[in-house]
Amino acid sequence: MKVGLISDVHGNRVALEAVLEEMPPVEEVLCAGDVVGYNPWPADCVDALREWDVPTVMGNHDAAVVEGAAFRFNGMARAGVEHAKTCLSDEQLEWVASLPTERLECDGRVKLVHGHPDDPERYTRYTYPRDFSSRLLGDEDVLVLGHTHVQGVERFADGIVVNPGSVGQPRDGDPRAGYAVVDLEAMTVETRRVEYDIEAVQAAVDEAGLPDRIGTRLVRGK
Repeated sequence: MKVGLISDVHGNRVALEAVLEEMPPVEEVLCAGDVVGYNPWPADCVDALREWDVPTVMGNHDAAVVEGAAFRFNGMARAGVEHAKTCLSDEQLEWVASLPTERLECDGRVKLVHGHPDDPERYTRYTYPRDFSSRLLGDEDVLVLGHTHVQGVERFADGIVVNPGSVGQPRDGDPRAGYAVVDLEAMTVETRRVEYDIEAVQAAVDEAGLPDRIGTRLVRGK
């Protein structure tokens, strides 16, 4: 069984469309949160994941939109949250509000979270700490997380930890949209990147009145 893994879409419809178009055949797509925030198209990205029936967990930007916790964010992040609030319909906001912070998918073989399994807002970076081994992997074969916008895969005796990277705002120096594909039979993970029209996103950022740096940073993948 092959499963597509995405995370940190952050309202970047152009990047999400490129990822979904380029993704090889999979039986399911899972999302590790932060569907909204930063970029101009939060409503389109929510609709896309709902249309594809993508099991999704709540990221910290998703939570800020529904809970009003953006005061902890920098100016760019706050602007993205406020933009999402004005763009999302009541139905779309209800979907975001309904997202859990943790999911078990694929017959319990895959655990899906946003940040650290003990704290959705805690950054956990590659290489992953040893406490992901027996204590946090538990009975699952694969732990999927996002939040850092940096791709990473690490194997432990108890399973695999995967960060598919960010669809909508990579921060690992590679501007291409990131995602991953896991084969649950072979227990292999392929991290993948796909180019998308960054200039179109920058133009939409400007048109939406969002901070320029939301668009300019995409060129550097930072």
